[in-house]
Amino acid sequence: MMNGWNGGMTWEGWLFMSLFWVVLLMVIVWAVARLFPNRDERQVAAAGGPALTTAEQPREILDRRLASGEIDVDTYEKLRKTLSAGEQR
Repeated sequence: MMNGWNGGMTWEGWLFMSLFWVVLLMVIVWAVARLFPNRDERQVAAAGGPALTTAEQPREILDRRLASGEIDVDTYEKLRKTLSAGEQR
């Protein structure tokens, strides 16, 4: 039957059970935090540095493409006007 108080569980059993549940809850909280990072962490990770506003990022990409030779000056001017028109709306 039951060997005394607490269902026969010794203090070592209680200690192990308590540590097990504490560690399990910590792992669950860590996993949820890793799966759902907050918005600031996503912006910093995507930008590779300090968070950029959405108005700055497309212009910087366009400038980089012109500087690397991916697009010519005429295309740059057209895309820059398109971006400016989109920002005014």
